[in-house]
Amino acid sequence: MKAFVVDRYGKKESGRIGEMPNPKLQDDDVLVQVHAAGVNLLDSKIKNGEFKLVLPYRLPLILGHDVAGVVVEVGPRVQRFKPRDEVYSRPDDLRIGAFAELIAIKEDSLAIKPKALTMEEAASIPLVGLTAWQALVDKANLTKGQKVFIQAGSGGVGTFAIQLAKHLGATVATTTSAANFDLVKQLGADIAIDYRKDDFEKILRDYDVVLNSQDKPTLEKSLRVLRPGGKLISISGPPDPEFAKESGSNWIVRSVMRVLSYGIRKQAKRQRVSYSFLFMRANGDQLREISALVDSGIIRPVVDRVFPFESTGEALAYVEKGRVKGKVVVSLR
Repeated sequence: MKAFVVDRYGKKESGRIGEMPNPKLQDDDVLVQVHAAGVNLLDSKIKNGEFKLVLPYRLPLILGHDVAGVVVEVGPRVQRFKPRDEVYSRPDDLRIGAFAELIAIKEDSLAIKPKALTMEEAASIPLVGLTAWQALVDKANLTKGQKVFIQAGSGGVGTFAIQLAKHLGATVATTTSAANFDLVKQLGADIAIDYRKDDFEKILRDYDVVLNSQDKPTLEKSLRVLRPGGKLISISGPPDPEFAKESGSNWIVRSVMRVLSYGIRKQAKRQRVSYSFLFMRANGDQLREISALVDSGIIRPVVDRVFPFESTGEALAYVEKGRVKGKVVVSLR
């Protein structure tokens, strides 16, 4: 099969289109013919080698964390899917590979594609949708009447998280450029802050939850907009001991993560708020709940550009620039 392959780690590694063996199907796997794949900054970070400690992939590696396509074969233990089903997924860590003609995915990580969406639109959702869900529903327990600050509101996670937070009944503040104010307000943001000229720390007060996706200075400033008892959830790090425990890391990696997050955890304790790191996980059940929200019109995908599969490297470079509105997708059909 054709696939977009990374042969070695490094920022100068551009990847290539090449031939790779077809995936081997395990008993609880579903073989999916890929129609479209979402492109994420996570793909670039893995290509660059930033996650070698916690995600020891074997090279050559097929990138791609979002997939939409059609079932072509199922393993003997699979019960919920059959050939010709239209599905989407965020494959499990260490089993990624959406930038290819075929991918084998665990049944538990798969869901029927939202009927209202094209394959390209569906492929834009799994990683950012599950990230927003696991941050706002699982970790934050966000409820009606609470206030949440979602950074980078016009980005992939931001565009989804704003809509989910409004559905949950929260007041939503976000940062973006002034050119994107109309977009984030259409999605449901109550307060839009121009990060280029305004300091959110001087505007926001007594927030219940912050979803951080930015750098260390922004992370530290985020602590100061929370009320006592508030929750700072970061998807950009640093990893904390709880994540190390959940990921089954060895004692060396656990020690490194404890040191990396010591400063922010200490500051959070001083501010009487909590800090946690989220590295989202595959979850078909949550994708089914997301599908229901999409098909009922509560959440809509935001797709910036669709690239042909042959331009996957160009799509990754476009995402790395950091100016994407919503998501970028590559199409294989």
